[in-house]
Amino acid sequence: MWFRQRFNNVISGVVGGLVMPLLGFLIFFLLTHHGLSMTDYFRKMEVAGNISEIMSVSVFTNVVIYLLFNRLDMLRACRGVLGITLAWAFVVFAINLF
Repeated sequence: MWFRQRFNNVISGVVGGLVMPLLGFLIFFLLTHHGLSMTDYFRKMEVAGNISEIMSVSVFTNVVIYLLFNRLDMLRACRGVLGITLAWAFVVFAINLF
C-alpha cells in the first residue's frame, strides 16, 4: 500500500517512462549487436537509416510500465508515462520528417 501512495505521482511516471526505453534499447542491443561495440552499432544503424525504428521499439517498453501502473491503480504515474511516450513519439516523428 505504501508503494502506491509514495510513487503515484507524475514524476515517478516520467522517470519510469525515461528509464524503460533505455532498458529496452539495452536489451535490443544485446540481442542484435553481433559483436559490434556500441559506437560501431550506432554508426551502422545511422548508415542504414534505422534510428527511428530502434527508438520506436525501445519506447514500446513503456507499455509494460504503463500497464503495471494502471493495474496498480496509480493513475497519476500513468499520466507521466503517457506524457513521456507522446514526447518520444514526437521525437521519432521529427526524425522521420527530417
